[in-house]
Amino acid sequence: MARIAGVDLPNKAVKIALTYIYGIGRVSAEEICKKTNIDPEVRINTLSADDIALLRKVIEEEYKIEGHLRTEVALNIKRLMDIGCYRGLRHRKGLPVRGQRTKTNARTRKGKKKTVAGKKK
Repeated sequence: MARIAGVDLPNKAVKIALTYIYGIGRVSAEEICKKTNIDPEVRINTLSADDIALLRKVIEEEYKIEGHLRTEVALNIKRLMDIGCYRGLRHRKGLPVRGQRTKTNARTRKGKKKTVAGKKK
């Protein structure tokens, strides 16, 4: 198992395995493979130590990943909450932030349904 940026990469194709690193998606993984001249279809366990070192070097120099990216995202959300803008209030209340409807499709943000008892007649 190769270890890059503190993440153990699984024995899959390089373009898929790189996506296990927070901050690297499919497109970024393809770009990294092009920059390092590594075949994106080859599996991680067949790479030499030099190839892995080259991957590690390119990722560390050119991409914001893992801890730094998580910190930046958290600080951005905190800033929104501190200035009291609409998006910050939505984060604070645990509601969808980007305009999704909440009447039906917000269960992942709102949590399990809490039925409200109606008035008795």
